[in-house]
Amino acid sequence: MTKPTKRVFSFEFKLAVVQRYLAGEDKVALSRELGLSSPVLIRRWAQLYRDEGESGLRPKPKGRPKETPGSVGKPESELQRLRRENERLRAEVAFLGKVQALRGKERR
Repeated sequence: MTKPTKRVFSFEFKLAVVQRYLAGEDKVALSRELGLSSPVLIRRWAQLYRDEGESGLRPKPKGRPKETPGSVGKPESELQRLRRENERLRAEVAFLGKVQALRGKERR
């Protein structure tokens, strides 16, 4: 049975379903009773519950973290900053060399 829209289930609902399933109720009967799209959903929730505990059933934030890479962690040392700049400059020189080589081929 397929549903036209994606349903979102609360943590409490998922926990109650998993607890009933682990108590011995049949996942097919549970999915029909609760109007779930598939018994596979109950099996997936149960596996998350076994692996991560209750926190596995809690909703996860969508997308990438809002932190910027430079703002989190220790400030980088002078040596690290210079190495990073050196690597960037080497890449730039290699790129310019390839551009120059391609322009040389065009003239021939």
